[in-house]
Amino acid sequence: MMQDYNFEEYLRKSLSNSISSQNPSETAKNKARKLSPSYYRDLKEKLLIEYEDKSLKDIMDCKISTSSFGDVLKITKREKINFNIEDNNFKHQINNNLKLLPKIGLKTEQNLKNKGFDTIESLRNHDRYGDSASKFLENLDELSFCEIMDLLDSNRYSKKCRDNVIKSISLTDKENFKFMDIETKGLSNVPIILIGVAEIKGNSIQASQYFLRDYTEEANIIDAYLSHLDEDSIHVTFNGKTFDVPFIKNRCRYNRIDANLDLPHLDLMYFAKNLWGEKLPNCQLQTIEKELFGIKRIGDVPGQYIPGYYDTYLEENNIGPVVPIIEHNAQDIISLASFLDKMYRDVN
Repeated sequence: MMQDYNFEEYLRKSLSNSISSQNPSETAKNKARKLSPSYYRDLKEKLLIEYEDKSLKDIMDCKISTSSFGDVLKITKREKINFNIEDNNFKHQINNNLKLLPKIGLKTEQNLKNKGFDTIESLRNHDRYGDSASKFLENLDELSFCEIMDLLDSNRYSKKCRDNVIKSISLTDKENFKFMDIETKGLSNVPIILIGVAEIKGNSIQASQYFLRDYTEEANIIDAYLSHLDEDSIHVTFNGKTFDVPFIKNRCRYNRIDANLDLPHLDLMYFAKNLWGEKLPNCQLQTIEKELFGIKRIGDVPGQYIPGYYDTYLEENNIGPVVPIIEHNAQDIISLASFLDKMYRDVN
């Protein structure tokens, strides 16, 4: 009887999470509302009323700064963060990855280790792999972080060795990470309306966001973002390898901006799937925030509604519809730093 009761209780709770059930739960009702276009129409109207006659300067830390292309609105947010990449002697650890040598794959590595060749160092006197092992070790101390990332990324077994890419970040300064995210008017060949970049400054993280006040300023905000980059910079994104960076490159060409965006790139979406994929319902950014960091967003606007919200901002000259977009972007880039810090601790 107890078993039947438990099943019935389970069935009742499961059905209550469906909006089509006779007695849907509040969770189901809220989820249904947030999937409805009318919910976001109503939200937009509320934002227009709430922020009528207000400017972004009234509610955010922002100022007009100047890029080489002209004036740009810069929004700044600073928070304390525990971002501690302790030294893990990675160049010593890399000595255990025999697959970094040419013609050594997973099976060959295991066979070599079964014979006592546990490190690249131990292969120096190996008949077949001795020369390549010696050459690799001679160059290892001279390799920069960027060169080691290239080495790990170009390895055909890198998908099975992604932990090593995360471990390698101990070889660079934390100030070099550029946690970046963009918001756009659509998926291709349309303007960028917001670029956010967060940087570690001592025990804090500082988010700098460049907002497109009107379409004439796109080159200005792109150039302002580029001013944060130098030869040591590392892009850190979530799906930025396939979307954000190619999108910025395309808009640079459109605006005739000469920029080098071919920087080392840590796209945390792939590492999240590798490290946490089996623990989570999915590996979306906001799922990770909620499940692993206890962050639950309120009043967020999904990407498909952003173009319409931005249009309303321009038409009504009212900042209300863009406030949640700016807040969403800031949370994204700040969360990326927490993700990377946790990933580093998990793999070490």
